[in-house]
Amino acid sequence: MKRGDIIEVEITDYAFGGKGIAKQQTEQGQYVIFVENTYPGQVVEARIAKKRKKHAECKLLRVIKDSPIAVDLGYQPISGAPYIKLPVDVQHKLKQESTLQQYKRIGDIQDVEDKFESYIASPADFNYRNKMEYSFSSIRQDLESGEEVDDAFALGFKTRGTWWKVENLDKESGLFDKDFENKLHEIREFLATTNLPAWHPPQKKGFFRHLVVRKSFDQDQLLINLVTSSQGLKKFDRKAFADFMQNLLGKRLAGLQHTINDDVSDRAKIENGNNELLFGETVVLEKLLGLNFEISMESFFQTNPKSAERLYAKAIEYAQENFDLSNQYLMDLFCGTGTIGQIMASKIEGVKVVGVDIVPEAIEDAKRNAKRNKIGNLDFYAADVGKFLNEYPNFTGKIHTIILDPPRAGIAPKTLKKVMAIGAKQIVYISCNPATQARDAKEMDMEGYKLKKLSLVDQFPHTSHIEAVALFIKE
Repeated sequence: MKRGDIIEVEITDYAFGGKGIAKQQTEQGQYVIFVENTYPGQVVEARIAKKRKKHAECKLLRVIKDSPIAVDLGYQPISGAPYIKLPVDVQHKLKQESTLQQYKRIGDIQDVEDKFESYIASPADFNYRNKMEYSFSSIRQDLESGEEVDDAFALGFKTRGTWWKVENLDKESGLFDKDFENKLHEIREFLATTNLPAWHPPQKKGFFRHLVVRKSFDQDQLLINLVTSSQGLKKFDRKAFADFMQNLLGKRLAGLQHTINDDVSDRAKIENGNNELLFGETVVLEKLLGLNFEISMESFFQTNPKSAERLYAKAIEYAQENFDLSNQYLMDLFCGTGTIGQIMASKIEGVKVVGVDIVPEAIEDAKRNAKRNKIGNLDFYAADVGKFLNEYPNFTGKIHTIILDPPRAGIAPKTLKKVMAIGAKQIVYISCNPATQARDAKEMDMEGYKLKKLSLVDQFPHTSHIEAVALFIKE
């Protein structure tokens, strides 16, 4: 076998991160083949992306035969939900077993099963997401024939492993709002009648680029942002589009925006272009554990709010398990819009919360939401986490508990050392990537922070993603 070869294999096992495992016997012994986004029981066609002496890593091309335990629930298959046919209890088992292996292998925590407390499932297995981004393309992947169609007008999700072609979403995917996704084809058909072209990714030209949707579960309302280029802008009747969307969605449409983005990179972010409100409001309100949070199109907010409530409840439980936090300082690092800090400040009587994040816009959102929720026992600072105590030395020696919720890449080693140097009695570490948490756990152990408890939280059913909340106490 060599790089670029297309092979057919049967998946017999599962590895952390959504990689199915196939094995082949060779003269040199057993050769391991990893195929992303697959699971045991499938027979698949894959392309070798990397070849090593004892293993190969492959890209999934197509499923030739599905697992005997797979169940077709009638959702349109999309690349973002590779395990939607797999029973949820099987998903839980595969995620738990493969994740705990990471703590043994990377973190050298051989007794992790003794410290593992619970697997916390999502309250909703389907239609749980509160944000979805759909792409336009003039290159369409036909789902029935498998052919690539040029000069098309496609709106949906990109075909797995490609950046240029899109599969029309003609019915719900099972991840986002059912009613909206079943109407998406009507939006596509209306926009196609404008005779303005969908974006052509290879040629970097066209008009329609993205459709981004935010949902408030509490209000059952939607914020929508149409992202286009300026090519042919004068021909686009924005009022007609706004009227159409209001008629289509009725009272569920909280706000409609139009962003003009001529950046050739494939990004839908508002800050990359000029934004105009066509109808309604720029924000919706969402509730988490009784608190209200204002969400704009660009706000960082938990994608699965109901599951996030369970994650935060577990973090609060861990924080209070061994200590009375009344009148103690709790530091929320990488706090984003301050969600967990506000929840802790409202749930733990007498605690004083300090939130820190490097993104000024997130801190402004946090301050605004804290004011809305009338929470006074917390302060937010826009600062680099690693440099915070140098910039604000008045907190040195005062921090009792640290809540750590870093980005997916984890914490830079130097920053982790600075965090531990604060000398907090305990660290409640929330991670959206248990592999980096396992890596950090090894360093923390060397500095006297011992892992006491660990729970896994499934915020993204039908994907390989899993989150973790861990309690470390300094000995």
